[in-house]
Amino acid sequence: MGKITGFLEYTREVETYQPVKKRVKNYKEFTIPMEENALKNQGARCMDCGIPFCHSGCPLGNLIPDFNDMVYKGKWKEASQILHSTNNFPEFTGRLCPAPCEEACVLGINEDPVSIENIEKNIVETAFKEGWITAQKPEKRTGKKVAVIGSGPSGLAAAQQLNRAGHLVNVFERDAKAGGLLRYGIPDFKLEKHIIDRRLKVLEEEGIVFKTNAHVGENVSVETLKSDFDAIVLCGGATVKRSIPIKGAHLKGVYQAMDFLKQNNQRVDGLSKFDEVLTAKDKNVIVIGGGDTGSDCIGTSNRHGAKSVTNFEILSKPTTGRPAEQPWPYWPMRLRTSSSHKEGVERFFSISTKEFIGDKNGNLKGLTTVEVEWIYKEGERPQLKELPNTEKNWDCDLALLALGFTGPESTLSEQLGLETDFRTNIKATTNSYMTNVSGIFTAGDMRRGQSLIVWAISEGRQAAHYVDTYLMGHSNLPLKDDNDLPRV
Repeated sequence: MGKITGFLEYTREVETYQPVKKRVKNYKEFTIPMEENALKNQGARCMDCGIPFCHSGCPLGNLIPDFNDMVYKGKWKEASQILHSTNNFPEFTGRLCPAPCEEACVLGINEDPVSIENIEKNIVETAFKEGWITAQKPEKRTGKKVAVIGSGPSGLAAAQQLNRAGHLVNVFERDAKAGGLLRYGIPDFKLEKHIIDRRLKVLEEEGIVFKTNAHVGENVSVETLKSDFDAIVLCGGATVKRSIPIKGAHLKGVYQAMDFLKQNNQRVDGLSKFDEVLTAKDKNVIVIGGGDTGSDCIGTSNRHGAKSVTNFEILSKPTTGRPAEQPWPYWPMRLRTSSSHKEGVERFFSISTKEFIGDKNGNLKGLTTVEVEWIYKEGERPQLKELPNTEKNWDCDLALLALGFTGPESTLSEQLGLETDFRTNIKATTNSYMTNVSGIFTAGDMRRGQSLIVWAISEGRQAAHYVDTYLMGHSNLPLKDDNDLPRV
């Protein structure tokens, strides 16, 4: 695959960024595309390694060496066909995925890995530009009707696969527009929303019906769905935000990160009326939580014109290299610096927030922290220990809680009588994706808990296979086997 000696001749390259001072003035994507020849050279770095691990690192089982080879040879249409055979939405993963495939790249053992994610993004963008991505309507309809609840990546993937099998698919979305967290959780500077709309147009042309402002369990009854549809697929995500149970958490100025990000996305989309405008302008902002959501809050706060932006992470500072206990090809918990971090933030690790401090009017004015360390003992869960005499007060006008999600909301599981695990995730195994109620399936974060977009797409595809089998007795939709290799 690629050029036999390509990995010796070319170094890793990825798209560069517009200067910070320019890009923080708006919410547009700011990557600078690479020239086609440079992309071919990156495809050439795929080293014909004999036994590739990249596609095993990818939850979708993408045929990475195959599309790398097509890019190297300039066969972009063939590359798009190969990529779309396992991934419904590479324009999303090519922008947002943390690229576990690259961490599993054989070349990455002792060199920089192949820039797989960047190649993937350019394949799909070329395909859209050339008009190769068009609606694929099923040759015939089965007459079976399927309701998909939630229009995030797992719901969209399940819907497209089931539609291709010939079923009549309705997608129910409680928000005003489809896309789930892709639309309302991911900032536009990482994913402009016309990218979502472009794909939704194709899905609608294929025959999928989208029903927005349709909150199943509230303004759409579950009994109606059960009577009107032959199968239901729950892809509502894990949307219960994790709180922080400390004094002052109720103060005005302490907000959930996702509330902050969603409102900003709505404002970028043109909405202007809100009960309360959440803004970081001229404020000392502290983002609590060091993951991707925290990073998104940092980039958004800088675009608001924050006075200062600080980031707290309760975990210890990771190493820059691969930890010894996380050998290749496993995903390593190493220090990662995002484009938002580079736009301006002071990061602190091994720090815990003890109390929010307010003024006499109930407005946040500061917070108190303490330094911590983690105690590890074999066979036991890590223990958190506060270090004495390390308390510190910080000026803070806006605290954003980017602490992740505890699981899905309970509305549907209660109304449908579904079994859940101790995290409130809806129970369903990967052997069928069916819940304890016949004909009701679940996929994505609603089943597995908070996870990655690439996992959501994978689960939506897998669930679709089993829904199709339930409806028809068999299925020709693709399914990954136990070795994570694609098969039909």
